[in-house]
Amino acid sequence: MDNHGRGHGPRPEGGAGAPPNGGPPDPLPYEGVWRFTAPAVDASVPQARHAVRDLLLRQGVPASDDLVHGLLLIVSELVTNAVRHAALLSPMLAVEVAVGAEWVRVSVEDNHPYRPSALETDHGRTGGRGLLLVREIALEAGGVCDVEHTASGGKVIWAALPLKPARWPTG
Repeated sequence: MDNHGRGHGPRPEGGAGAPPNGGPPDPLPYEGVWRFTAPAVDASVPQARHAVRDLLLRQGVPASDDLVHGLLLIVSELVTNAVRHAALLSPMLAVEVAVGAEWVRVSVEDNHPYRPSALETDHGRTGGRGLLLVREIALEAGGVCDVEHTASGGKVIWAALPLKPARWPTG
């Protein structure tokens, strides 16, 4: 994976902090953007899931086990959708992981122009609920998800989740 999001310089003790010159804070060691491509085939689903898991561990992203499991399920669903529904027009897909100080975003991009929407729950169906599941995982974690068109006419489906658990109001 290519690291397209942070420099290689030393980081201040204790994480991000404003540098003495008053500029923007330095990124934390785990912050960055990583992108990899894979063929739109079934074998890419577990490969993408393992690559994302390994990246989060290698970078030391402070994510809870529940958050990592949710992210990996989202990656599995999004890559599966690209393989099943976009492979004919998009033989390659891209997976991107972007990590900020307090959030992590996973996305899958393909070159198929169809923009799916999350389906309503239909208990009589045995499939077709992947995006609904992605939306529910994101919302439960206090995050968001969306579908966007790319400049090349394809689409990116993404989910961003907070690294810290959502805080419930106390009463």
